[in-house]
Amino acid sequence: MTATYRSFLKWPLALIMLAFTSCSKFLDERPSKTTALEATTTTQLDALLNSYSSFYSEGNRTVIFGTDDNGFSSDLYNARPGTFTMAAVEFSLWDIQYLPEDTRENFWSGEYKKIFTANMVLGYADKVTGTPEEKAILKADAHFIRAYSYWVLANTYCLPYTAANKGEMGLPIKTSVSFDQPLARQPLEAVYNLIESDLKEALNISLPLVQNGKARHWRANKAGVNGFAARYYLHRNNYTEALKYANAALSEYSQLVDYNTEMKYGRDVSVVINPGTPASKNVVLKFPYTHDNQSDFTDMLGWKEFLYFRMLYHESWWYIPSKQLLDLYDKDHDLRYKYHMVQGYSYDRGITSPAYDYPGYVFFFKDRLPSGPTTAEMLLIKAECLARTGNVPDALAAVNTLRAKRLTPGTWVNLAATTKEEAVKTILEERRRELPFTQRWFDIRRFNNNDDPNDDVVLSKTFYPYTIANVTATEPLKTYTLPKDSRRFAAPIPKTEMITSNNEIQQNTY
Repeated sequence: MTATYRSFLKWPLALIMLAFTSCSKFLDERPSKTTALEATTTTQLDALLNSYSSFYSEGNRTVIFGTDDNGFSSDLYNARPGTFTMAAVEFSLWDIQYLPEDTRENFWSGEYKKIFTANMVLGYADKVTGTPEEKAILKADAHFIRAYSYWVLANTYCLPYTAANKGEMGLPIKTSVSFDQPLARQPLEAVYNLIESDLKEALNISLPLVQNGKARHWRANKAGVNGFAARYYLHRNNYTEALKYANAALSEYSQLVDYNTEMKYGRDVSVVINPGTPASKNVVLKFPYTHDNQSDFTDMLGWKEFLYFRMLYHESWWYIPSKQLLDLYDKDHDLRYKYHMVQGYSYDRGITSPAYDYPGYVFFFKDRLPSGPTTAEMLLIKAECLARTGNVPDALAAVNTLRAKRLTPGTWVNLAATTKEEAVKTILEERRRELPFTQRWFDIRRFNNNDDPNDDVVLSKTFYPYTIANVTATEPLKTYTLPKDSRRFAAPIPKTEMITSNNEIQQNTY
């Protein structure tokens, strides 16, 4: 982590590698301060941005564990304590005391890597050979990457952006790879000004999502950038702008996966539970897609609803759905429940002796959920914006367009509401069914800071006391809460980042 932070926030401009023999060598070469060769063509910069493995993964444990979608509980812990890391405990309970010491927390440095690459491309775009059109595409792409990474960082490590919070600590702002820019956290307002500026530049992108019959959703495109703009303005509670960009994204690309005809299972997994006892038996677990090969990107890249390819990554391989989340699904007709809620998933995670039966939410492999903008998200944003501005019929039409592709045919497909308040509530429940884990943290932040008190969320969990090293399961359970105005909505910054910045970076105050 130390080396990573120094590398990607403190390298000088004259560092970037280039081997003239091939783009692959250009990508494989490790950057260093002493590297003499530099990028000379737009083709080389394009190859750098085309390396989707460098950009797609988001290992955001705040998002994974921090909401009421996460069903981590004392009962599950008691079933097999060794299944759960201390990080899972601490993030689930909104810890502030021990989390800064977690040397495995790399979401911060991972996103700054992406920002560094974007800054490098922006720094070189006007210096390399290539057409003006090629350079414009590279710049829009880099601005998009930087805006996206700063947005997810701000919504993880900073307080929600409001008039009252705009002067609070934001993030270190890096717009070049130079030593000269300070590492101190800039005001939150300055961070959002940069995001909006970058988004404005990214919206100049001219490339469609589908090119020569192939969706290139791992790169900036008109549908993807408009999709992110819709998400951005939704979280600013600007429903007019959010609706405008959601419609723009859908006008560019509107394909949905029909769960009735296009979903599939991967290879079944057989697990023996309660071995060596009279209750011993074989249980078959059914997973969607290629759960048995995490290095196979075929299904992920082929998911046709992606507008922009980003995936939430879970190092412990278990998205534990809460009972509250499970109860939102129509278990008889909702095919998202059928395909994504893998029954008996606790057995796959080792809770087999004695066996404890609990499901897991699985999309691709066991650790990855789509987190980038999708067609489905655009329909949900459209529906919510229409409902919040009083257009109930069109709001329901939008959300029901999605549901027709997610549920078996029948009268249960179409949601109904007679008032604005009913429509908003109904659509937000559908949003949670469609986008569990990936968007819930961000949603709760905006719900608690908009003008509608009906969607406020107070988070609460019951668990044992714990220390930095252990859960003290011999002591009575206690209640942990995250009130709507808690400063813990800004997650603690890893201590290593403060150390390597010579304490220029300050920790959040709680």
